[in-house]
Amino acid sequence: MGISQRFAYVLLFLSCWSAIEAEYVKYKDPKRPLNVRLDDLLSRMTLHEKMAQMAQIERKNATADVLEKYSIGSVLSEGGSTPAPQASAKAWVDMINEMQKAALSSRLGIPIIYGIDAVHGHNTVYNATIFPHNIGLGATRYAEIQDGAAAESYSEDPTLVELMTEIIPGLQGDLPQNSLKGVPYVAGRTKVAACAKHYVGDGGTHLGINENNTITNFHGLLSVHMPPYYHAIIKGVSTVMVSYSSWNGKKMHANHYLLTDFLKNKLRFRGFIISDYQGIDRITTPPGVNYTYSLQDAVLAGIDMIMIPYDYPQFFESFIELVDKKVIPISRIDDAVRRILRVKFSMGLFENPFGDYSLADEIGKQVCRLKKKIEKYLFIFV
Repeated sequence: MGISQRFAYVLLFLSCWSAIEAEYVKYKDPKRPLNVRLDDLLSRMTLHEKMAQMAQIERKNATADVLEKYSIGSVLSEGGSTPAPQASAKAWVDMINEMQKAALSSRLGIPIIYGIDAVHGHNTVYNATIFPHNIGLGATRYAEIQDGAAAESYSEDPTLVELMTEIIPGLQGDLPQNSLKGVPYVAGRTKVAACAKHYVGDGGTHLGINENNTITNFHGLLSVHMPPYYHAIIKGVSTVMVSYSSWNGKKMHANHYLLTDFLKNKLRFRGFIISDYQGIDRITTPPGVNYTYSLQDAVLAGIDMIMIPYDYPQFFESFIELVDKKVIPISRIDDAVRRILRVKFSMGLFENPFGDYSLADEIGKQVCRLKKKIEKYLFIFV
């Protein structure tokens, strides 16, 4: 073999070896410990990619170009937002899989997490089984209801709401015996990430007015409004959504003590905190009058993912400005992104990012209808 041939062979060998090395990255290896995967992925991310994980946009905005270009972390369906009228399960899977393909085409290939209100069943999937509203279940026990968003809670009695946190293992799966308190857990592809909302005091607002002010001392907040969240966190809930309401005049979306000092540090919640729909906009009066200020307050308070849902260019513009001015530290961004990625890893999204068409056949099965009838009779006689 001549010198030139040997040289070419060495170059070929090195290029092949480099390709093998490039293909293996720790964060894509499910055999690696979770924290190793998190550290590896975070170390590879640019500031823009980190900010993008903190953004949730409405599905109407979530074109392939936007998802790939911006590396958006999450997509949601606002109320009534569906891929088509009477959309089937297959139509939903088709839509989300196309979004996922675009997300996986981005530089790091981080999958999106899709969010939707399914408080009493996934009612925007045609022919899905729908259950009684939460308040309907709670009203079998107590006649008086005071709650601004009444349909979304089980009761004004925190003891009953504590009991109803059993829905979390139903959605996410039963926690392994050795699971650490506060760490999110989702048991495989047939389970989903649950969200506890609306944190905290949403059901105690003055005169029961939605998005109003909850007036109580710290003892009252802990004894009446907080207990269901203790149980939710112990059961490994993946996400917590913040309330539009205030506590003694302080907007929950800007409450550093309750979001960071208490929920994250005291209760050791390790999932991520998400805003409500345009929730950070409502920090100011009127809403949205100073978006940069609202974003600053919300992120520094401890909110990890912002439900934007439309004006994502403004989100990025304001966020970059706040980082450049050193108002929001990188450490706060890293904490938020680590929490979001932890949930994505726990859901198995990096290994199985696409919807499973075989599960679409489960929608509307007779066994689901039978369960619904049984629950109807239980509902009557409880």
